[in-house]
Amino acid sequence: MKIAMLSPIAWRTPPRHYGPWENVTSLLTEGLVACGHDVTLFATADSQTSATLHGVCPQGYEENRALIPKVWECLHISELFEQADEFDIIHNHFDYLPLTYSSLTPTPLVTTIHGFSSPGILPVYQKYNGRVFYVSISDSDRSPKLDYVKTIYHGIDITQFDFQPNADDTLLFFGRIHPDKGTRQALEIASVSGRKLILAGIIQDQAYYDQFIAPHIDDDKVVYIGSVGPDQRNRLLGSAGALLHPIQFDEPFGLSVIESMACGTPVIAFGRGSMPELIQHGKSGFLVNAVAEAVEAVARIDTIDRADCRRRVEKHFTAERMVREYIQVYEMILKDRPQ
Repeated sequence: MKIAMLSPIAWRTPPRHYGPWENVTSLLTEGLVACGHDVTLFATADSQTSATLHGVCPQGYEENRALIPKVWECLHISELFEQADEFDIIHNHFDYLPLTYSSLTPTPLVTTIHGFSSPGILPVYQKYNGRVFYVSISDSDRSPKLDYVKTIYHGIDITQFDFQPNADDTLLFFGRIHPDKGTRQALEIASVSGRKLILAGIIQDQAYYDQFIAPHIDDDKVVYIGSVGPDQRNRLLGSAGALLHPIQFDEPFGLSVIESMACGTPVIAFGRGSMPELIQHGKSGFLVNAVAEAVEAVARIDTIDRADCRRRVEKHFTAERMVREYIQVYEMILKDRPQ
């Protein structure tokens, strides 16, 4: 099977630290190559892959601010579609813009919808509904206005996450510093619980950070270490007593949640969006609705068997399972495609 994989170009594929869409695209690409498929990865020119790399954008535009995003997005997407007929399947991880090219080629287009940044982008998805094939990343993130071929949960390379049966009392916040992610609420939970909190992630809202986060950072009870790469991520997640995930929006998925559980670290999350699909309440963490409930969950975190957290990821959220399910989608589409 000849597959064209269209990655975002905000970051390198795979990302050096932050870049969840690029991370998933990379894992899927490498898994497909390992299964014997002929994959061309359209990504930044500095990306790393065992597939055939085709890159016109020299670097991620979030890593090189001299690059104008729209210019390089146009060049990147058009580069694939100008050779679209050479492939059996095009798999789009680039949100809605590539959909507008789909009528220009008979090659089937699979689009993984990694979340809706705004209801305002739905008209594009609706226009091409029925022509392209949509995959949702959780049941909770499905729009009733669209048709989907399947829900496929993200998977991770579990070999990159070491199981740690023992941990300290530290709490960890691992994600974007942004109101949606609930960084401010994580600070409150840790403070009331009397626990040390480590914050890790990019600052995506500088004003929010300056007003609500920075004043609490003392490098003792609250430590901010910035965005981290794979090795430090593994150590951080494994050593924490719990991951705090007090999201303030309906999150379509949460890679840090399954990465944490892979290390054996339970997650205390606000039960919105996909969280009930990822976390087994009382078994691999706790689903709560308010800061006070989260504080109570911190006090009960030792009742969670860390081995159960690992087993949940091994059963439901591996990259191998994700790759198998996408191959099934490709085969179904090609089988039903008129010759």
